[in-house]
Amino acid sequence: MNRRKFLASAAAGTAVASTLAAPALAQAHPEIKWRLASSYPKSLDTIYNGAEQIARRVADLTENKFQIQSFGAGEIVPGLQTMQAVRDGTIEMTCTSPYYYIGVDPTFAFGSVMPFGLNTRMQLAWMWQGGGNELLNEFYAKHNIYGLPAGNTGCQMGGWFRKEIKTVEDVKGVKIRIGGYAGRVFQKLGGVPQQIAGGDIYPALEKGTIDAAEWVGPYDDEKLGFNKVAPYYYYPGWWEGNSMVGALMNIEKWKALPKLYQDAITTACAETCNWMMAKYDVLNPAALRRLVASGTQLRPFPPAVLDAFFKATNEVNSEIAATNEPFKKLLEHHNNFRSEGYLWWQVAEYSMDTYNIRTRAQQKG
Repeated sequence: MNRRKFLASAAAGTAVASTLAAPALAQAHPEIKWRLASSYPKSLDTIYNGAEQIARRVADLTENKFQIQSFGAGEIVPGLQTMQAVRDGTIEMTCTSPYYYIGVDPTFAFGSVMPFGLNTRMQLAWMWQGGGNELLNEFYAKHNIYGLPAGNTGCQMGGWFRKEIKTVEDVKGVKIRIGGYAGRVFQKLGGVPQQIAGGDIYPALEKGTIDAAEWVGPYDDEKLGFNKVAPYYYYPGWWEGNSMVGALMNIEKWKALPKLYQDAITTACAETCNWMMAKYDVLNPAALRRLVASGTQLRPFPPAVLDAFFKATNEVNSEIAATNEPFKKLLEHHNNFRSEGYLWWQVAEYSMDTYNIRTRAQQKG
């Protein structure tokens, strides 16, 4: 073949291929824009910024064809109503704590954490590899939602109190801001739970509308200024041995996405789980030191108080499971995973942690 004719023919073929391929590519990977309303205020640069992390990574992974615009609590949807907005199609997506919606159904709590439940690694293992996310999405589908793990704060603190908690009797009558399922446990022991969005907690505590409040941990609590209005800081947050953030999406919008875009969200959410936990592990120790140096009184919950809360938790679980089949199904699955998980944790992780804590104390002494 004449070389000049060959090159001309090849160029023409390339032009035709490009003309045909471009529309096909555009059709397979269209430009899509979503709105994500977070349940957290923008001032909390870790738990809120998980939404920003997801948006950035999705844009990167789709060459900016799929863009997610994130909004803080209250900007377009009140912080405690984002799930309903996703369900109803007002927005496509939220980053939230699913246990905020136990008033709709207590089963939502499993999308965050159960009192005396799993630690962070176990929660993610249960969700990613243990079948938890599949079971949750069976439940979410009834609410027109698809969900993925999208962050974790790790084990939280037990909250800020105006007075000391020395006995179970001291819990009675305490008006406490507490998120999700644990409020029902406090109520069982005579406490008065209040569910208040993060940005509204400080004024309620300052004015005495509430007597106590829990949020996340030292870094975020310091930012919100709780140490200025309540002296006693309790641990551990028995209701949140971890606290998983959920990326909840309108199920029809999710199903309509090209697979590449679904994979991008899944990848971005998984990366954000690791990013958020790592950031909190770096920021919390220094924040706790600052809080104690400024006069915060650090207190452990007394063992008898923890025992009472544990007993009350099991009672609440049994009461709900007796009338709520989705809750019962997830509870049994979750508790079986917890039993196996802590058996292994005791042999390996806990024994190593205990040794390191003991030797650190000896070295300081």
